[in-house]
Amino acid sequence: MSEQDNLPKADGNEENEALENTAIDNVEETVEETVEENTTDSQDSQNEDDEDAVINEIDDSNAEDAEDEGTSDRHNIEDKDYSEMSLDALVIELEKLVETQKVQAIKKHVEAIKNEFNDKFNALVEEKKQEFLAEGGNEIDFHYSIPLKRSFNDAYKEYRQKTKTHYKSLEKGLKDNLSTRLQIIEDIKALTDLDETMNTKYKQFKELQDQWKAAGSIPRDKYNNAWNSYHFNVERFYDLLHLDRDLRDKDFEHNLEKKTKIIERAEELAKDENNNRAFRELQALHKMWKEELGPVSREHREPIWDRFKEATKVINDKRQEYYNHLDKVYEKNLEFKHGIIGIIEEKTNDPGNSHKDWQKKIKEVEMLREEFFKAGKVPIKVNEATWTKFKVSVREFNHKKNTYYKSLKKDQYDNLDKKVALIKIAEANKDSEDFTATTQLMKKIQGDWKTIGHVPRKDSDKIWKQFRGACNHYFDRINSKRNEANAEEEKAFTEKEAFLKTVTETKLSGEQKADLATIKDYIANWKTLGRVPGNKRKIESDFNKALDTLFGALDMNKNEVEMMKFENRLQDLSSAQDQRALENEYSFIRQKIGEIKGEINQLENNLLFFKHADEKNPLVKSVHDNIKKHSEGLTIWKAKLKKIKVMENAKAKAEAEEKAAEEAEQATEATDTE
Repeated sequence: MSEQDNLPKADGNEENEALENTAIDNVEETVEETVEENTTDSQDSQNEDDEDAVINEIDDSNAEDAEDEGTSDRHNIEDKDYSEMSLDALVIELEKLVETQKVQAIKKHVEAIKNEFNDKFNALVEEKKQEFLAEGGNEIDFHYSIPLKRSFNDAYKEYRQKTKTHYKSLEKGLKDNLSTRLQIIEDIKALTDLDETMNTKYKQFKELQDQWKAAGSIPRDKYNNAWNSYHFNVERFYDLLHLDRDLRDKDFEHNLEKKTKIIERAEELAKDENNNRAFRELQALHKMWKEELGPVSREHREPIWDRFKEATKVINDKRQEYYNHLDKVYEKNLEFKHGIIGIIEEKTNDPGNSHKDWQKKIKEVEMLREEFFKAGKVPIKVNEATWTKFKVSVREFNHKKNTYYKSLKKDQYDNLDKKVALIKIAEANKDSEDFTATTQLMKKIQGDWKTIGHVPRKDSDKIWKQFRGACNHYFDRINSKRNEANAEEEKAFTEKEAFLKTVTETKLSGEQKADLATIKDYIANWKTLGRVPGNKRKIESDFNKALDTLFGALDMNKNEVEMMKFENRLQDLSSAQDQRALENEYSFIRQKIGEIKGEINQLENNLLFFKHADEKNPLVKSVHDNIKKHSEGLTIWKAKLKKIKVMENAKAKAEAEEKAAEEAEQATEATDTE
């Protein structure tokens, strides 16, 4: 059979012809072989062979006639991309088709759904199997089934049963039609032997011809014999009409008129630009010529047949030219589709393996899929293979994509655990009073939060609100405390500013004891005024300068004055917010003592060079003076170190006593609770 024999299936109304399987089951195959052949013959035996040769390219079977209604419906069923459907959606679509459509119209759709369902279900089974084995299961013990699979099997079984019933009915109809046609032939044969008037016989003959036209399709292997027998007996009856030339001529004239109209319509179709439509209507015209009309007078037979044959040839030649062009288009489509498949395979093997990379590739592959479906048909012989190769490439891409996102999902849940742990730390410390240590901790976990990757989308907002809420709660408390402290410090600054003015304007009485008491009162009052803002700490040095001025007016030992000033400084350090201030001062004093001792040692070593020199030697005297000066300074610094040690010990003792009191109080509360 030539390629053009497939014209009714290549008229542009079917998007994906390759998905249609060639057989539904053995019953369908058997019935299709019995469907009658729709060859076209001439009106008499003289032209039969010639006409069969000309119409060789017209559909050679009556399968379309036998299933006319189903064929029409098939073109009205929407083609869908079943590869995009889930297992649930595939089952629903199959059930819908089987329930609402004619079984002979849904063959390609059902087979496409079946193939896609099996591919997806087998992939699911393999995934479950790997999970089973990964958990330590034995392969021989593995079994997996879901209700969805049973639903699919039930729907497909119903489709097969309906198909079987349909083709059995079709087979019975063909056999019944054959019996009817054979009986018509016998009735025509019997007309020549009836003892009736010619008018009566002619009327009965026309009725039998009408019955023949309406008899329907018959088994293919019986068609030629039945047609030849019918044609022979029709010719035999017309020979009988020689006895009544008027009736015969009248019939010839009628047939000529009808056949002329058929020819005129064929000639109009030869000019039609729609080759498929012209060819389909030409088939109908040939069927009318052969099945519905009798012969014409002998002098017209060859001319009208030649004319009809010429119009038929024009249509067939245009159709052949169209299909030659279509073959080239199909080859270009095939090349284009192979290119798309190649690009998808490249995307699958692309080393880029980040979320951003995959999002980009997913969009690109989706565009490639759309381009593939828009590309048009390919040669029928490679259509199924091309479609399969495309599905495999897309499936492999999706498999690799899913593997990546499953791994990503696992990482996201690990990240979720890490962030939940940080939330617990934040909530446990949000009410802490140890602001120095807790602030460092809060800043650290905020930094840790930023370094942890993404979490599942459904949890992202929830845990962020929890974490942010705990952190905000803590820092709001700090800000509140700071605001309170700032207000107190501003008040202290205002008071110290006024008090400093009093100190700087003080005029001592000259009585050392009374003046010293005044200075000590100033120092004590200054301490009671509290801390000032950090950017206004200069007022402390201004106060110390004012004290230096007052102490300078007294006739007191410098060391004593220095220690009084140091005690004032220690009070400031002890009350400072920075707990390390006192420690830093302690370290500074120890360092200073070490430096002075080093200087004294160096000076004493220098004296060794002058051991025979006179003590009145200026250089020797200078060294002794420096040693004395450094020794006095060392005494002061040691006194300062002692003071700071006493203060630290007192502070440690107070903290220990406070802690012991708290523990005792907690123990008492626990006892009361019990």
